[in-house]
Amino acid sequence: MAISASAPLHQTLHAAPAPAVAADTEPPDPGGLISARLDRLPATRAVWKLVLLLSLGFFFELYDLLFTGYIAPGLVKSGLLTPTTPGLFGTSGVASFIAALFCGLFIGTAACGFLADRFGRRAIFTYSLLWYVAANTVMAFQDSAGGLNFWRFVSGLGIGVELVTIGTYLSELAPKHLRGRAFAVCQAVGFSAVPVVAFCSWLLVPRAPFGFDGWRWVALLGGVSALFVWYFRRNLPESPRWLASKGRIDEADAVLKTLEAAVARQHGAALPPPGAPDPVARKAGFADMWKPPYRRRTVMLILFHIFQTVGFYGFANWVPTLLVKQGITVTSSLLYTTLIGLAAPLGPLLGYLIADRFERKHVIVAMAALNIVSGLLFSQTSSASFIVVLGVLLTLAGNIISFTYHAYQQELYPTAIRARAVGFVYSWSRLSAVFSSFVIAFTLKEFGVTGVFVFIAGAMTLVMLAIGLMGPRTLGKSLESISH
Repeated sequence: MAISASAPLHQTLHAAPAPAVAADTEPPDPGGLISARLDRLPATRAVWKLVLLLSLGFFFELYDLLFTGYIAPGLVKSGLLTPTTPGLFGTSGVASFIAALFCGLFIGTAACGFLADRFGRRAIFTYSLLWYVAANTVMAFQDSAGGLNFWRFVSGLGIGVELVTIGTYLSELAPKHLRGRAFAVCQAVGFSAVPVVAFCSWLLVPRAPFGFDGWRWVALLGGVSALFVWYFRRNLPESPRWLASKGRIDEADAVLKTLEAAVARQHGAALPPPGAPDPVARKAGFADMWKPPYRRRTVMLILFHIFQTVGFYGFANWVPTLLVKQGITVTSSLLYTTLIGLAAPLGPLLGYLIADRFERKHVIVAMAALNIVSGLLFSQTSSASFIVVLGVLLTLAGNIISFTYHAYQQELYPTAIRARAVGFVYSWSRLSAVFSSFVIAFTLKEFGVTGVFVFIAGAMTLVMLAIGLMGPRTLGKSLESISH
């Protein structure tokens, strides 16, 4: 039976088909029914439009997040930073610039993840985007290492909040049968920022158009995202799951009925009936993360994030510098990096084919193994063709891991604390990146490129162990059933 887009909530609840129940059984939980109605939606243009809008936001976010490594040679060339530092925690090197970003990301994810749980996914998505665009614009005009690092830290606060919010938002809007593919598409669109920023860096960093350092142009180009912010806000509804978790059932119902009506028109047939609703936990706090079944998941994700960051950002942020250290010129290293960057969106696109077919934990373990092998071989070659091929494999493996764990971690907590919990566990990756950037700089100085990739290989081995031994299965399950 199709659900009318204009029916009031009490009629909708009664109209939605449900399994027969005994007379003394409690009526279905309204919040659970909201989720069940979302999960049964076919994958039509209306659903994919929401995924695409969030993906475009993710594109601008990754542009600002990932230009760090690409502009690093330009920062060194301009005399603002040095490739390495005399001491482990020097503040004048590239490592301090990377660390400043991740300090901001750590605080943004750990301390501010609750904002999306309190004020809603839509509002925080918009304002955190505006925050980091403004901060990066100011950063582009700095002339000292201190000013550069401070404004990179400020932009990191906004990026950290945005990272958590987009993942939470997407997991709650996507029906369960395409949740993995939705994250794959989001990451594919987002990581298309990698070849864009790589190409812009190759084109601009070695030059100074109009007397303005090329790296500054690269940073400023990210500000174009501000032009799209209000368009995103106008076309994105609030998460019905979040509204239901706050007891705002009528608002959730109104948002969902609009979506259902659009999906039904595009589907060309009556919507399938919702499944039996799972109860929704409306009251949960930070302490619940440390109670079964969430405690094991929290420990697993903390371990995972501490070590996966070493593999992902150890390559993404350092590859131009590593190539220069091997004797390749700045211009050539940026050209190689641009070619490698072209593979960035291909990882999630390839992952689209397996996203809802294989358990997420198994995909993460397999790609971590590929990262280890490719990284160790990368450290031993000086051939241009092998550098590009192995760089592409490292990029594909890292980006498949990325979209998979972004979907996976969102599935492991209830709606009431999803953003806060994911923000907390995710923040450990930011803390790890702060210290690992200094360790990589020190390792590069003392042990060369090979030492860096041995360090990365050890970290990815621990990733395989944490996820492989402790990770639960989530494939094809509703968010509520995973939570319970």
